[in-house]
Amino acid sequence: MKIKSVAVLGAGAVGSYVIWGLSEKSDIRLGVIAEGERAERLKKNGCAINGKTYHPEVWTPDEAHDVDLMVVALKYGSLEGALESIQKVTGEHTVIMSLMNGVDSEEIIGRTVGMEHVLPALIKVASHKEDDGYHFDPLTTLEIIFGEPSAPFDSERVRAVEALFTDTGIHFRSTEYIQEEIWCKNVCSNQALEEKNDGKFNYTGNQKPIIEITVNENAVIHFELWPEIAPIACGSVMQLAEKKIFDGRAIERLEPGFVLQPLFFDGVDPQIDIMVEPEFKTNPENAKIVFERGIVAMAGDPENSSGSQYYITLAASERLNGNFTVIGKVIDGWDEIERLEHVEVEEAIEPQSGFVYHRPVKTEMITKVRLIK
Repeated sequence: MKIKSVAVLGAGAVGSYVIWGLSEKSDIRLGVIAEGERAERLKKNGCAINGKTYHPEVWTPDEAHDVDLMVVALKYGSLEGALESIQKVTGEHTVIMSLMNGVDSEEIIGRTVGMEHVLPALIKVASHKEDDGYHFDPLTTLEIIFGEPSAPFDSERVRAVEALFTDTGIHFRSTEYIQEEIWCKNVCSNQALEEKNDGKFNYTGNQKPIIEITVNENAVIHFELWPEIAPIACGSVMQLAEKKIFDGRAIERLEPGFVLQPLFFDGVDPQIDIMVEPEFKTNPENAKIVFERGIVAMAGDPENSSGSQYYITLAASERLNGNFTVIGKVIDGWDEIERLEHVEVEEAIEPQSGFVYHRPVKTEMITKVRLIK
């Protein structure tokens, strides 16, 4: 597959980055989708980007039909009104990338044209409009991130988009964890990471995502997420919470003085049998976190981290330091944690590995888990 034609729907702050990057690519046709007065204005004035005027072609939705790649770069509130145009543009082999804010634009588009056309994506760009057009710093713009939602991840269309963006100035990367990254980008904003003198880290920002765990229908535990050091794992937990996958499950592992782990050795339910890259290995800042009481981390091994099996440390544990992906810390609900620490437990054996662990004798139910901020 080779992408020979690209249509941009929405030539604003985000769309301008794509137009800027692809305008000098001589082996493709590049167009902006527009109608009526907007189309006439674009044909006459072009697109002003970083002090330069670009003149991509201007196509109606019908003229853009069966384009190889359509980039949807609208404001989220404009999507519903643009679905008819998106449907007209989409041909049998059209690939659609949505660079819109929000976590469900792909789903909305997919309901109209079929999810098989949608290649999930996101963009991290700091762009703004001035009197002379849109401006951004190409060097500090992070990237367009895209990927298949499931294997095979190195698909023909992923390779085609990589080839399209290569040598254009556009920063990009493909990922096997696109859904988690979309969640993290849209929910986890305004995060900041500060290192203290003792080498530990503090997290600041006015929109820290908070997970609320309800135990036995009435007791509540809250922990904040630290997506700056674990965007993939945090994104996975948020996504599962939003889908209510954690709800109605008994606490499976409880090691007094060590860890409280709601999910443990599932391996059966594909909704939670999720493995992601070990971010304590890929992000040095994650590996620096010291495991103290209340740290929330993901189970796993040196090669993989679980995307669902989070645990809460009940005491400092040096042997955990640098060996598991940290995703956050408990901020309240200590009374309930202390109650759970004192419930009666029994020994159990994981049948496949023979691993010996402990679980509550009396069922302790996680009624629901929610992202509340």
